[in-house]
Amino acid sequence: MPLHDTALVYGRYLRQSLRSRFALLFGVLTPLLYLVFFGPLLTGLPLGGKGNSWQVLVPGLLLQLGLFGALFAGFTIIMENAQGVVERMRVTPVSRLALLLGRVLRDATVFIFQAVLLVLAALLMGLRAPLPGILIGFAFVALLTLALASLSYALGMKVRTPQEFGPLINAVSMPSMLLSGLMLPMTLAPGWLNVLSRLMPFRYLVDAVRDAYVGQYTTTHMLYGALVAIGFTVLSVTVGTRVFRTAGA
Repeated sequence: MPLHDTALVYGRYLRQSLRSRFALLFGVLTPLLYLVFFGPLLTGLPLGGKGNSWQVLVPGLLLQLGLFGALFAGFTIIMENAQGVVERMRVTPVSRLALLLGRVLRDATVFIFQAVLLVLAALLMGLRAPLPGILIGFAFVALLTLALASLSYALGMKVRTPQEFGPLINAVSMPSMLLSGLMLPMTLAPGWLNVLSRLMPFRYLVDAVRDAYVGQYTTTHMLYGALVAIGFTVLSVTVGTRVFRTAGA
């Protein structure tokens, strides 16, 4: 059964992650450094958004965590291909959808754990946000992780070496970060850049989480963010599953 198969794959990869506790903590290091060294620079500045500087910065850092972490998830399947792990899984009766979902659900679990650590650190530094807003932020991180990890694994099945994979991911991740307003609201950007950023789906997620962090749950930003997140996740999982099936994963 797909659910049983997914649980088996999920448990296998989650146990691997739990054995590498250093990697769990190291994954949150980059956004934590932004929080500690970049956050205080924004205090008191007119950022053109709702809420204070922490309510602007922390949602961006949460989605940055999911963006960079999930995009690079495909490195692991490249190594598994090289070691013959994928080939051994291919001959089992496990559902191909489960082989993907088990992996991406593990990734979502790991990044939610890291997101909790980041928010706890932000609360110590001065973040004040309603609990429902914080939980909504975690939900967006989970959806972003499911979507991007699915695409990352699909790409990892198509390329043969990390040397091919790395530049492709960097070509996607950097424009995504710069045009989605992760660090600062795009309302501060020149008009042409603000318009260009609206072509980037991640911007709508960032705007939605920032609204949630100031307690606004029924805005158009929230609606567009939820629609984009759900639609992007469904599309990405569908693409990832198709690649797993056709590649014989």
